Amino acid sequence: MRALLQGLDERESWNRYLRGHGETADLRTIRNTIAWIRDVFASAALREARPGTARLIRLDPERFDAGRSLPSLEDFAAERGLEDFSAAEQAEAYAEAFPEAARPGAGGGRPTQRARVIAHQLEALRWLESHVAQDPRPGDHVSAWLNPAVATRLQRTGLATLSALVEHINRVGARWWRQVPGVGAHKAARVMAWLGNQAHVPGLRLHAHVAVPHFSVPAHVRAAAVAPATAMVPLEKFRIPPELDGRAGRYRAPPERCSIAARNDHEALHAWLAAKAGAGPCEGGPGSRSPNLSATQRAYRKEAERLLLWSVLVRAKSLSSLSPEDAVAYSAFLANPPPAWCGPRHHQRWSPQWRPFEGPLSLAAQRHAMTVLKALYGFLASQNYVVGNPFSEVTSPPAVGRTPAANRTLNFEQWDRLETLLSDLPDTEPSRRLARALRWIYATGLRLSEITVARCGDLAHVDPAQEDEAMDRGWRLSIEGTGRRRQRQVPVPSSLVAELNAELVRNGLGSSVRSPAVAAVPILARHGAAGPPSRAWSASGLAKAIKALLQRLAADLDPIDASHLRKASAHWLRRTHGAHALQGRGGRQALPLEVVRDNLGHASRQTTSA
Repeated sequence: MRALLQGLDERESWNRYLRGHGETADLRTIRNTIAWIRDVFASAALREARPGTARLIRLDPERFDAGRSLPSLEDFAAERGLEDFSAAEQAEAYAEAFPEAARPGAGGGRPTQRARVIAHQLEALRWLESHVAQDPRPGDHVSAWLNPAVATRLQRTGLATLSALVEHINRVGARWWRQVPGVGAHKAARVMAWLGNQAHVPGLRLHAHVAVPHFSVPAHVRAAAVAPATAMVPLEKFRIPPELDGRAGRYRAPPERCSIAARNDHEALHAWLAAKAGAGPCEGGPGSRSPNLSATQRAYRKEAERLLLWSVLVRAKSLSSLSPEDAVAYSAFLANPPPAWCGPRHHQRWSPQWRPFEGPLSLAAQRHAMTVLKALYGFLASQNYVVGNPFSEVTSPPAVGRTPAANRTLNFEQWDRLETLLSDLPDTEPSRRLARALRWIYATGLRLSEITVARCGDLAHVDPAQEDEAMDRGWRLSIEGTGRRRQRQVPVPSSLVAELNAELVRNGLGSSVRSPAVAAVPILARHGAAGPPSRAWSASGLAKAIKALLQRLAADLDPIDASHLRKASAHWLRRTHGAHALQGRGGRQALPLEVVRDNLGHASRQTTSA
């Protein structure tokens, strides 16, 4: 506004002070904005009981005559060729040429009306800056600080105040704007830049993780995204109040008889998790996948974590003080957890949006939770940490309408149709990778957690003379076992290895999986994706991609097969591998149950035959 008052062009002023990156504006928008600024300044003056200042701010100096602009005496003398004349002679000639110079308002006389208005307005701006201008406050309305169009869209989404906006951004992360219709990446960047300048204001500080894409948040930033607290946070961040940590639990066994080095419930939980398959560090670190935990440990941790949060936050009891009545109440809680306890699955454990539930558990999930918690307390009782098992007598929900295992597979014809559809996918890196994932799971029976960590260096070519007749010739993939599962060698068709070699060539990584240079490259590497080159695909990401693809491909099948495929998941492909291997097809003999069991990594024949 000072620039405008002192004569800077409207558009030049806009470009210098108000224009955002890549933004353009017509003259009408510029003038409307100037009028809006004047109105805001005038309102501020009225709030301070200065109506005269309010009227002054709204005045347009262009309405007043600025008078003729007079040259300086030196310029006049140079123009008239009077440089060699005396100063008195130059002044006399100047007065003759410009008689108004001697009148008030010219030179050192009284200023023109326009000049006086501008001077008063500049003084008013100085007053406004020193008395009215202030830092934004968390409770301020977004419309008081942000672009009116952006503020309107934020309000429609329920983000009416600056504090609500900051809380939303910190909770959702870098792509917070995806939940605000009409606000795209560029507008969001401008909002973020403005908020970044307000970090000194309590309640308006953006967390570090919101400045980078979700998948590339550094470990130290993930660790700081959620502070340790007695609140709805993951197990590794949950802090149990001393009076509820279980040291004085109602059902604690005498400490001298306890077989585990656990002083409280938190340490007892981790002792139980460490006793599960693939024991390792159980804190899991600040990341989302807790790579040091096996799949079994993660599944068990989820149930123990939920119970611990409920016990402390809802029941105000330690785990070692829960009674059978508490166990019954928790069983009912699983069927209908409050909305505040629920959130989308894709929010990782380090995210402020993480929640222990997605929603009410299905009957099958409730049965699984009760089974796990019975096992937890059974372990604690067997180690003389507690004297009883509150979940031992809780009745699990009935297994009503359970889908037979045989219906969770694809028959030969359905797989063949699916294979044909895979061949028709677009020739893009994501599509080829997804098709490769389905073929590998079907051909090998690998778990998602196994195929996503498998690397080219895990493949080995086997001499045909050393082959087991019951297995395919050619290639073997080494799978690292966990717990009681020993390491196993899974046969891989040569056609899949050839397809993998072709993908390596496409991405400039060599022509063979045998090359030491590609030993660390994941078999399902995300070549060319944002972030590190050839980075691994997460098990959860692969599961969602397969589910979405099967849903999409179902549209090209007949109604019966389409209905079946829409229910399918990545695990169905693993089950289909086992079913087809046991049946045999295309001139290939059926494999013995023991061979299929070993290929699948099952611990018992019963699991495979089911």
